Amino acid sequence: MLASLLAVAAFAGLGGGAPGPSAGAADLPLTQAIGQRIVVSLPGTTVPDALARQVRRGEVAGVILFGRNVASRTQLRTLTARLQAERRRGPAALRDLPLLVLIDQEGGLVKRLPGAPSRSAAGMGATGSVATVRAEGVATARNLRGVGVNVDLAPVLDLGLRGSFQRATSRAFGATPAAVARYGGAFADGLAAGGVLAAAKHFPGLGRATTNEDLRLNRIEVDRDLLRAADEAPFAAAARQGVPLTMVSTGVYPALSSRPAMFAPQVATHELRDVVGFGGVSITDDLEVPALAGLSPERKALAAVRAGDDLLLFCQTADAARRGAAALRRAVAQGTVARAAIDAGADRVLALRERLR
Repeated sequence: MLASLLAVAAFAGLGGGAPGPSAGAADLPLTQAIGQRIVVSLPGTTVPDALARQVRRGEVAGVILFGRNVASRTQLRTLTARLQAERRRGPAALRDLPLLVLIDQEGGLVKRLPGAPSRSAAGMGATGSVATVRAEGVATARNLRGVGVNVDLAPVLDLGLRGSFQRATSRAFGATPAAVARYGGAFADGLAAGGVLAAAKHFPGLGRATTNEDLRLNRIEVDRDLLRAADEAPFAAAARQGVPLTMVSTGVYPALSSRPAMFAPQVATHELRDVVGFGGVSITDDLEVPALAGLSPERKALAAVRAGDDLLLFCQTADAARRGAAALRRAVAQGTVARAAIDAGADRVLALRERLR
């Protein structure tokens, strides 16, 4: 574990050997330990009072931003500064740990802010230049840091296979594992050089999906050996490189499990941790996408934690995040989820937040 945390620190460009979290999750009240597993959204361009109170109570680890939250760069800087100011008014054990402020700034169709990157992932890969792609990552980090964002939910490390949704939408850096690893890794390295944490997505790969992963649970029919040799290979390279976060997909991989990947221990724990060797923070895709509308927030939160995901991403409503957190509290009280399981993921998140100091 120490080696993986030092790798995260080095990749984040924040110095190896930094001290560990001010407090371990086991030292926190349960509500705060669960809070380290929760990322929430907000509806508009200001911080709602209810969210400010949650931040002050230490009940969220981070906030994800969308286009609906952006009116101007000045307004967004004010919003993120308010969030961090409320965090500094929080519990003593957490007040010095910056909130994670996340955004999807891939380039191309998926870009919440104007400015860098100037190309889609496919456009970056088409340059054939690692230096150019890294420079895009550096410029993107500068763009994000200027408005108080410290996590980019990029790069996409899915293969851009013929007939896939990712290829059709230019979200993939290339069609081969080597190309995706090379250029996706360069973009992540550029983000790190600029002080922004990268998140590799969507593990174990959506390069064979034919439709939007938010709208349908794509069934990825590929045998396990090929999945590991091809689709997972860029994620294994990212893990070796020290990319600090990995997003687990909504796809269903019958060779591994009948459940969506982010609800499957065989994927989110065994495949990601044991096979790929990832030691950083894992994060679900949005738990409120239409493809998952048939499941309650409670059920999704419990399934994600039991699968081994560290951060639970609620991108649409404050109510869903509250219900998910409440379900986790009840489960610990009833003994159906171990407090140690809550703390294990929370400790990884605390360590990540520590690196942003």
